[in-house]
Amino acid sequence: MSLMTAHEALDQAVAEEMHRDARVLMFGEGVATKRKHLLDAFGPQRVRNTPLAEGIIAGTAAGAAATGLRPVVDLLFAPFLCFAMDEIVNSAGKLRYMSGGQFSFPMVVLTMTGGGWTVGAQHNHNLEAWFVHSPGLKVVMPSTPEDFKGLMKAAIRDENPVLFFMDMALAFVPGEVAEGEVFVPLGQAAIRREGTEVTLISYAKTVHTCLAAAETLAEQGVSAEVIDLRTLKPLDEATILASVRKTGRAVVVHEASRLCGVGAEVTALLSEQAFDALKAPVVRLTGPDAPAPSSYPLEQAFTPQADAIVQAATQLVARSPEVAPIW
Repeated sequence: MSLMTAHEALDQAVAEEMHRDARVLMFGEGVATKRKHLLDAFGPQRVRNTPLAEGIIAGTAAGAAATGLRPVVDLLFAPFLCFAMDEIVNSAGKLRYMSGGQFSFPMVVLTMTGGGWTVGAQHNHNLEAWFVHSPGLKVVMPSTPEDFKGLMKAAIRDENPVLFFMDMALAFVPGEVAEGEVFVPLGQAAIRREGTEVTLISYAKTVHTCLAAAETLAEQGVSAEVIDLRTLKPLDEATILASVRKTGRAVVVHEASRLCGVGAEVTALLSEQAFDALKAPVVRLTGPDAPAPSSYPLEQAFTPQADAIVQAATQLVARSPEVAPIW
């Protein structure tokens, strides 16, 4: 095992895939500057900076993918995806279907999201649900350095466009990564902790918050299972359903706002396919319907914390007849 940050693991995945497949290239805002080791290894034809023009970057990637290349593009911050929606959603996401499968669009769009760097609302906005809702796209949001590496490799090899969200708070947190080939299939959740009384379902940084909450719950005699979704689309419905059928209770946690978020989809899934197993209502703990603050203490208040998860899980296990939303 090697100790590395998520940022390093992601770069290692790109480098390995570029060595493996000459069709893989990387370009975007500051790519050759931030990743000079890739520029030195593969040259300016395969690693290059671009102008600050997200629509042009994404459109170039879609065109490159259609002609047989496998581009990885870096658009820096998630709100900048607003400038590339037509190219990602209307072109890359739809043209494979519209061509009757004659064209593939194997491209990865990398962007940073979430609180932790106090970059303010115009650089921090959790938009993952927008792309889950868009046909033809896949969406990835890892929580560990090993998954950053394994999921990036899977995303590069996929024949469809993949949105790859890096939670900023995780970018430089070290973790163990296995030596050799690391590959995590898209659409496969991970059970980070096994339990029997309540399931905590999350992704990205709030997985670690759920794990901290599970430790506290264990001290209080409550056994919590923690699921890391890893891929938001395709969603690993089987793992979610199996866990909640076992525990009978679920708390879904994410930093993005509550309305029409990933938590709403998970809650609907449980209501439709595991209602008979539920012993209490499903609870969603999310960020508020408000722009992200640029103050670090306010960012922490913006994101669901472990004590709120403990409170919600404790209420569910106690079978409280009324579970009030916790923001």
